[in-house]
Amino acid sequence: MWCLELLLPLLLFISDASCQWNVWLPRDISAMTNSCVVIPCTFMYPSGIRPSRGIHGIWYFGQPYPQLFPPVVFKSRTDVVHESYKGRTKLLGDLHQRNCTLLINNIGTEHSGRYYFRADLGGANIYTYPDFTELKVLDQPNIDVPEEIVSDESLELTCYAPDNCPDMTPEIQWMYTDYLPDPEFSTDLVEESNTAVLSNTLTFTPRPMHNGQLLGCRVYYPNTTLAYERLISLDVKYAPRSVWVNASSEVMEGSSVTLHCEVDSNPPARIAWMFGDQELLWDTASNVSLMLDDVTPANEGIYTCVGDNGYGIMNTSLYLAVKYPPHEPVVNDSITVVEGTTLALHCSTQGSPAPTLTWLKDGQLVGTITADELSVLTIVEITPQGDGQYRCLAENEHGRASSSLNITVEYAPVLLEESKCTVVREGVQCVCMATGNPEPTIEFYLPDLNITINETDGRYNFYTHTDGHTSTGMIKLREKGERVDNGSPAVNVHCSISNAYGRESILLELQQEKKYMMAVIVGTIGGVAVIAFIIAAVRYVGHNNKKQNGNPRQDVVLENPALYYSAVKKDKQNLRKKVGEDGDYQSVGTMAGLERQELNYASLEFIGARSREGASGRRDDGSNYTEIKAK
Repeated sequence: MWCLELLLPLLLFISDASCQWNVWLPRDISAMTNSCVVIPCTFMYPSGIRPSRGIHGIWYFGQPYPQLFPPVVFKSRTDVVHESYKGRTKLLGDLHQRNCTLLINNIGTEHSGRYYFRADLGGANIYTYPDFTELKVLDQPNIDVPEEIVSDESLELTCYAPDNCPDMTPEIQWMYTDYLPDPEFSTDLVEESNTAVLSNTLTFTPRPMHNGQLLGCRVYYPNTTLAYERLISLDVKYAPRSVWVNASSEVMEGSSVTLHCEVDSNPPARIAWMFGDQELLWDTASNVSLMLDDVTPANEGIYTCVGDNGYGIMNTSLYLAVKYPPHEPVVNDSITVVEGTTLALHCSTQGSPAPTLTWLKDGQLVGTITADELSVLTIVEITPQGDGQYRCLAENEHGRASSSLNITVEYAPVLLEESKCTVVREGVQCVCMATGNPEPTIEFYLPDLNITINETDGRYNFYTHTDGHTSTGMIKLREKGERVDNGSPAVNVHCSISNAYGRESILLELQQEKKYMMAVIVGTIGGVAVIAFIIAAVRYVGHNNKKQNGNPRQDVVLENPALYYSAVKKDKQNLRKKVGEDGDYQSVGTMAGLERQELNYASLEFIGARSREGASGRRDDGSNYTEIKAK
């Protein structure tokens, strides 16, 4: 302002050609409501003009053209002004000194706008300057906030208050700064274009926690009630500082699961769900959920949530475990091996949790129980007893599954203890039993006769039978042969057993006769005792009938006389059959004696109404009788 006053004497020496209608005003000026403002103004007019009635000035609001009837702010000739400016305006400058500075008191926001000055030098020398001052009436102070506030970077916030009222000087105070880390304050007064602005700058380093926090600037005028406040919310940009996801979880196969991810960042991050290197889902938000339906074991693994908002990147992972019962185990194919071979049986499966694997042979536990997805059962030098079905059983808490294989062991024939020769009624019976795989072929050889007996020889009773891996051969020799010193027949029979893995010939031993002889003796005595018992029973019945009827000559009548005979004969046959089944055969000599004993049997004939003298069957005394005849 003072510079312009110094320039005025110099301007008076400018020629008329160079001196035109000009005005110098601040382009912008501001003031707080209810305070005052001084608009500095200096004007020029051509030097050739001589004001005839002095110099007068008019301030217009909004428009520079009088014909549009703009509101009059101030008029030096009269006090006729617009209603809103009555008693508020005053010309501080001396128009004769070409100073048109204007004071406006008690201004309000409605007074904001453009102000134009009009010089009246009398007559036709009236001119409205096109330049104007833009007045901004503020109801709160201005805070200069950077376009971007970044966490951990130093920040300056400046609060401005206009200082264009001569009678009142403002003061600035920051509010809600207690939570800030080491705040610093600095005050400054800036004068530009004859306007003054007071400022106070707050300096601190924001953190992510300061995002959204409130800060306030308060402008007040001492010794008055005028005070103005403005609040701002800090928009602190920061990289993702936390990524929250579900805890690692377990789900059953076939079920559904939702994976949640929340990212704390400003601005919101681009959130992506990753499975390995594959991006499954993404969105720009504060949280994203990934839905997995009908999960399978293929869905098991590490899922990673990645948050990236341009200021930084962060990720967090979780492990999704899919539980399911064991799959059907994979085992070796069924195999055929030779005795003595060493085998390794493999069983592998999958399950979650890891299943236990158990090897069973024909339902019995073999080997050890393995808590793993692979079990190897080693069989060292397998024996014929290792032949059978092997089953691998996989179990976990969700179920079980199994697979089987068969191992067939081939081995050379082995003679069984049941192989021997025994004496039977018809002669000598020889039995040869052997086991082997393939099933053995059995032949009998009689070295005394140089005869080999097999299925193609029909001179002897030859019989063979196969049951699984066991073969049985049997022959009966009709000729009893010569006897040795102990009375037994001389038997010289060899049994030959053979298959693809071996051949063996064994002399069959003749079994001792003691057991068979004892059975025959006991059987014979038992038969005689039964016959005696039947005779006694018949006599007893007849005697009782005679007493009951009181008739000494009544005939003896039996309901079924032949039944007694049949019972005795059947008992003898059972005895012979039993001895044969037990295999305790006697020698030929003893058997011949038994045959002679068998000729001494009893035949019972029951005769009724027959006397001694004739067909009556009665004695003279009338008693009934029974004959026992030896045939």
